[in-house]
Amino acid sequence: SFLPHSVGVCTSTYQMGDEFYVRYYVGHKGKFGHEFLEFEFRPDGRLRYANNSNYKNDTMIRKEAYVAPSVLRELKRIIEEANIVAEDDTNWPAPDRVGRQELEIVLHGEHISFTTTKIGSLLDVQESKDPNGLRNFYYLVQDLKCLVFSLIGLHFKIKPI
Repeated sequence: SFLPHSVGVCTSTYQMGDEFYVRYYVGHKGKFGHEFLEFEFRPDGRLRYANNSNYKNDTMIRKEAYVAPSVLRELKRIIEEANIVAEDDTNWPAPDRVGRQELEIVLHGEHISFTTTKIGSLLDVQESKDPNGLRNFYYLVQDLKCLVFSLIGLHFKIKPI
């Protein structure tokens, strides 16, 4: 299933024959329960998005949309240019009480998966055992989140300009 059922860990559901898949999760369990943001791009262009916050009794936001092949090509380009496949999360901070982040990518026959704690700022990155690799991850995640927020915002806009 797409949404986490325990400890914020999602199980991937892509098929081995698929050539492209991206999933990102960031979340924590705290005062307001399990709060998280998660999105995935599937090989058929399906974008799934979920944001759960219980702050002030907020409810879970779930959105699904299909993106054009040109959007998937741009997503692949962003990931390829980041060269994230060359990174290794071994020396990155482990998930802790602050939270966890997960990034899973299937691209060009490679399946990579990264797990680390939530990153508050670039200072956290600089103080890690692998500042270059973690910085690469940090900026890629920022780019991916920006793309997803733009796509969701544009697709589900209530009052078009």
